Amino acid sequence: MSAQTSVGAGSSGAARRTPFGAARRTAFGTPPVPAAGVPLDDVDRAILRALEADGRMSNKDLADRVGVAASTCHARVAALRARGVLRGFHADVSPEALGRGLQAIIAVRLQAAARARLGAFARGLAERPEVRDVYLLGGAEDVLVHVAVQDSPALRAFVVEHLSTRHEVAHTQTSLVFEHLHAPTVTR
Repeated sequence: MSAQTSVGAGSSGAARRTPFGAARRTAFGTPPVPAAGVPLDDVDRAILRALEADGRMSNKDLADRVGVAASTCHARVAALRARGVLRGFHADVSPEALGRGLQAIIAVRLQAAARARLGAFARGLAERPEVRDVYLLGGAEDVLVHVAVQDSPALRAFVVEHLSTRHEVAHTQTSLVFEHLHAPTVTR
């Protein structure tokens, strides 16, 4: 669900208009990247905690939970989005319910000559239906890939077809995920 609609485009980015009427410019239509350490007060943190627990709650319910007027809550959520703190609202889809009960984290090291194409490599992986997340790293490995597949043969096929047989890949190491615990990001 996007809270932005395009009002124009250009080669350097797209002008975007928020539902609250403020136009802004973003590169490639992406949300703004927040500055490190965006200041948040207690109300902002309470809003973020509540939305992390239930991103579908209505503005009225959110305002009641946080203890502010609905109009204040609406303005605060809009400001959190505009500052890039609140990036969106997402469904938490169960891979098991979709027949993809085996999850793995695959560490990938690229050939030194291929590291200049790291971004394109990672974006290509992110487009695969088995891939849930891709992380670009600094350190011994270049990429971590979180996949959800049907079973061990499907995992092996993914690693062979999309990783280990590619000329730019120097090494892979696959670890099975036994359990995934989600921790809140900013509410501690």
